[in-house]
Amino acid sequence: MNTFYIYILASSKNGTLYIGVTRNLTKRVWEHKSKTLDSFSKKYGVANLVYYEQSIDINSAIQREKQIKHWKRSWKIELIEKTNPHWTDLYNDIIK
Repeated sequence: MNTFYIYILASSKNGTLYIGVTRNLTKRVWEHKSKTLDSFSKKYGVANLVYYEQSIDINSAIQREKQIKHWKRSWKIELIEKTNPHWTDLYNDIIK
């Protein structure tokens, strides 16, 4: 069974946000953190994993990513703070 992840990275609490979708969350977050790709996250220092959710269907995952991207900023912050009120970087949790 394939698992896909919709994730939100932040530069800091209430900082710049990046929303993406991937099959390999650990690898993808590491790429953001290591700044190996010339990307939005490298330019704006967005590397803290503050939220993620899973989907077993790629089409649903992509649809959810697009939905969240079009939300108001306050809704995105509310989504993050429901499960991560201190905006803790969850990367260490996913690599265990």
